[in-house]
Amino acid sequence: MDKSPTIRVAAAQISPVLFSREGTTEKVLAAIADAAQQGVELIVFPETFIPYYPYFSFVQPPVLMGKEHMRLYEEAVVVPGPVVDAVSQVAKDRGIVVVLGINELDGGSLYNSQLLFDADGSLLLKRRKLTPTFHERMVWGQGDGAGLKVVETAVGRVGALACWEHYNPLARYALIAQREQIHCAQFPGSMVGDIFAEQIEVTIRHHALESGCFVVNATGWLSAEQVRQIADDPKLQRVLAGGCHTAIISPEGKHLCEPIREGEGLAIADLDFSLIIKRKRMVDAVGHYARPELLKLWMNSDPQPYSLETGTGAIAPAVPPPEAEPAHSSNAIAHCDPQPVA
Repeated sequence: MDKSPTIRVAAAQISPVLFSREGTTEKVLAAIADAAQQGVELIVFPETFIPYYPYFSFVQPPVLMGKEHMRLYEEAVVVPGPVVDAVSQVAKDRGIVVVLGINELDGGSLYNSQLLFDADGSLLLKRRKLTPTFHERMVWGQGDGAGLKVVETAVGRVGALACWEHYNPLARYALIAQREQIHCAQFPGSMVGDIFAEQIEVTIRHHALESGCFVVNATGWLSAEQVRQIADDPKLQRVLAGGCHTAIISPEGKHLCEPIREGEGLAIADLDFSLIIKRKRMVDAVGHYARPELLKLWMNSDPQPYSLETGTGAIAPAVPPPEAEPAHSSNAIAHCDPQPVA
């Protein structure tokens, strides 16, 4: 789908209100309004921004993090619920597409979730991070393929991944195969140091080049006072610094505005959709540059609840992957058939 004139987008690098779902939500609503006043039509927020990313799990051993984990439960977001309603309303009032990271509470589990609201306020997508990374596995449950999809919005075809999901090439390929035009990436920021920021830049620029789409990436920010709130030990405080790279990348892998590496702010740029075809003329990873007779991707896009009840009330057994999934099945992009090497 051609988009003309250009689309104005923003990536928000802002700090949460630690330990407060309501406080951080208010900052989100204010940032949306601010961006809309500047003509922005899509805004992306950092990973699990409401109420805040669980930085505590990076600096505390599991045996000591129970109190903070419980506090995160208390401040987490239920979908649907008041936070969703508030963001939906401001998206509708301002006519802006919003991609928001949340800690989602569902029953007795937390999830790293991404919400995508269209410009009319409708919630088009709720997806969960497929595999939490390292320390995050003590905090969140796993997602499934139900949310691994690109959706049609007022600004084009939009997909999203969180943080190190970008190191899962098959997850990225699933979105590329659905021909995303704008990819929304989210990272926590304020962690690990400059090397994390450098890795983020490499990752998002590579995805833009490989997919031939725009990438809008948002990372979070912690003030010095917030770092002290999370960690008393100066040695641990040092690992809660750097790691910020809020940026907007073209399909040619170029920065479209100055990246934000410190402090709060909005990275804003105009997207010229003709650059998508300009890039894909050279390399279309799911078109003329693909070799589907050699390499294909099988994908299960069905929701995967932890238990399924039959009509008799018995728990149904887990369903194994099919031995031979048809190439054109509704829940498959393609099926991978290894070929023997002569």
